Amino acid sequence: MNGVNATSPSLVYVGDPMCSWCYGFGLELSEALAQRPGVRLEIVTGGLRAGGTEVLDDAGKRFRLFHWAKVEAATGLPFNREALMARQGFVYDTGPACRAVVAARIAAPAANLLTVFRAIQNAFYVEGLDTTAKEVLVRVVTQALQAQGFASEGLEGVFEAQTTRQAAHEDFAQARRWGISSFPALLVRQSGLVTQLVDGFAKTPALVAAIDRWADQMRAGPGT
Repeated sequence: MNGVNATSPSLVYVGDPMCSWCYGFGLELSEALAQRPGVRLEIVTGGLRAGGTEVLDDAGKRFRLFHWAKVEAATGLPFNREALMARQGFVYDTGPACRAVVAARIAAPAANLLTVFRAIQNAFYVEGLDTTAKEVLVRVVTQALQAQGFASEGLEGVFEAQTTRQAAHEDFAQARRWGISSFPALLVRQSGLVTQLVDGFAKTPALVAAIDRWADQMRAGPGT
């Protein structure tokens, strides 16, 4: 479902596990794909604040809580506000979480990567865990892969590998080349060409309708 093949038609989800609107979008996309089984999905990590170095102060925390409230109102998903406010010295660096998704993609190419992506989101937004920490990310991804029946031995080594770091940075660069400046975004990749299908958060019915329009266009063929 997640292997990259530029010639096979697929959807491409560009997002960041520590983007709150991506957290909301993950649920909607999962439900849309459940209604349209067989649709192939790739995930490209966006690196929203990859490499961030500033400690999140109270003003920064309140800014995020403001956006969390909007996502909660739109989706009904829970947020652990207390954990964020209580965390001291927290640097909001989304790079490690993105790299954990890439590590899962490398370690288990046939896995449902959206499930892994959402497991990291659940760890951060619901469980209140520090998803900038390697040990947290390795544990969460290991459990998500094992739940799908995939062996995850050596995942920590994959996470730390230079090739994985390079692959994550290539994801960030690819998103920029596609002109994606905000997340989430849903694209279509077909015959080496990529076009945007959905820009920003969307609910399941809108996603299903967009997927159906894309499928109709593919069936109709070029020039229609």
